[in-house]
Amino acid sequence: MTAPGAVVARALTAKGALLDPAWHRAVLAVPREAFIPETVWVRTRREGRTVFAPYPRTDPDVQAWMHQDYALMTQVDDGEPAGPGGTGIVPTSSISQPSLVAAMLQALDAADGEKVLEIGTGTGYNLALLCERLGDGRVVSVEVDPVVAEQARRTLAELGYKPTIITGDGAAGVPGCGPFDHVLATVGAKQVPPAWIAQTQPGGRVVVPWGPGFTSAALLRLVVDEDGSAHGRLLRDAAFMWLRDQRRPVDDWRDHIDETAPALAAGEVTVNPRVVSDPDPGWGVALGHLVPELAAHTAEASEDNAEAVGEATVRLYDRAGSWGVGEYTPAGAPYEAQRCGPRDLWAEVTAARTAWEEAGRPGRDRLGLTVERDGRQVLWVDDPTKPLD
Repeated sequence: MTAPGAVVARALTAKGALLDPAWHRAVLAVPREAFIPETVWVRTRREGRTVFAPYPRTDPDVQAWMHQDYALMTQVDDGEPAGPGGTGIVPTSSISQPSLVAAMLQALDAADGEKVLEIGTGTGYNLALLCERLGDGRVVSVEVDPVVAEQARRTLAELGYKPTIITGDGAAGVPGCGPFDHVLATVGAKQVPPAWIAQTQPGGRVVVPWGPGFTSAALLRLVVDEDGSAHGRLLRDAAFMWLRDQRRPVDDWRDHIDETAPALAAGEVTVNPRVVSDPDPGWGVALGHLVPELAAHTAEASEDNAEAVGEATVRLYDRAGSWGVGEYTPAGAPYEAQRCGPRDLWAEVTAARTAWEEAGRPGRDRLGLTVERDGRQVLWVDDPTKPLD
């Protein structure tokens, strides 16, 4: 008899993504397709914008994707599709890519008899794997969306799993059920909630998709210390929806920048405005951490303007009243720039670039994070004694 999760397990073992035999057995035992709802949401283009269109689970492509190493969006716009023609704008829940699920579970390094808190129940697939590996009574999960939580309860019960699922804000953890040996978050965090660390035993792991917000999240594996702080390294890409109180609004740079406003501070900058588009993952993390709440937009000069070939206008803003505009030209520094608001974003970007370059341009594999007891986050290079600031 074929194991319920055999197809997914084979796809993961074939690519070397599933190495731990205990988690391999769990993936074999859980049918992923049972957690796919009647409708999934697929990225597409409608009326000149990117949206998510509804697809029935009976669609041949969806039927194939549910057994492959693909993430599937299972909710948009917190359950109220807000796009044209019933489409969605922001994905708000999903069943994650199986290889990423496996990476997170293996990073947890959980042992028999240990108790795990999961932040973000979602469809319940990840929770089923935890139950299969550790037992229903050793797992507690918290989900902010009541509809999503109830659907997960029903699906898990139909498969014979009965973990504790709490409907509430996962950022607060679940104080009444701790302490836990480990915490696993299936939602992204820009600021790791101190409650997750406080509710984890010393020596335990907190595994979370973390990012400062300027770039997508990376998988962070923290180890909790005796003093209540935690530290660990960034491991790999881990794109997830953000905690609801940490996600950015859907907006446009024009909502925050008025280049016709009076009292602009005009001048020049020596930093190349295009550095905000440098794709180096380590730089993206450093920039986002050192220049909090930064957002950027780059507009290339029109191809029809022969005199401006290669030029670009780079706009920075923080959604709190500070913004800057830099004019890139291939001629090089200095570059015309202007700023408005209490923060000098160009000065902050310049300082961040200098700090990153003086640290040896570290890639993301050299970066780590310490979360202090009070929630303060310190980004470091190679080890916690070398902060990047």
